[in-house]
Amino acid sequence: MKKTSPKTILLVEDNRDDEDLTLRALSKHRVANTVHVARDGAEALDYLFGKGSFADRKTAPMPQLVLLDLKLPKVSGLEVLKRIREAPRTKLLPVVVLTSSNEEQDIGESYTNGANSYIRKPVDFEQFSQAVEQMGLYWLVLNEPPPLGPQTP
Repeated sequence: MKKTSPKTILLVEDNRDDEDLTLRALSKHRVANTVHVARDGAEALDYLFGKGSFADRKTAPMPQLVLLDLKLPKVSGLEVLKRIREAPRTKLLPVVVLTSSNEEQDIGESYTNGANSYIRKPVDFEQFSQAVEQMGLYWLVLNEPPPLGPQTP
């Protein structure tokens, strides 16, 4: 029988209002046991790869899902996505771009760089809540994730 562990989401979001809305929507639908929030691209990379202030963090198990905003300080969301896809231990990690951008270029670059999905944040909380519920149901319950690379740094 397959051992299940708590499913963690890495939410990479610099806007506190969007962070609060996302956390509220996740909580409302009991989508995840644990959510770690990184408020810029550099913090997200440090968290994933056990660097900087996360140098003493065990990097295993990896998050089940990364929710990634594109417009981030320090390191852009697209650069975070590129680095995730370049590293053997994170290249198969599911990454959903969750952003307010509806620019064709952002959508295209996200998929070109390996995004698994692109979701535009609805302005209305109820619509957003429903989108988060459906996303959580798919990525954390229905989807069978690929085996990730070696779990040691």
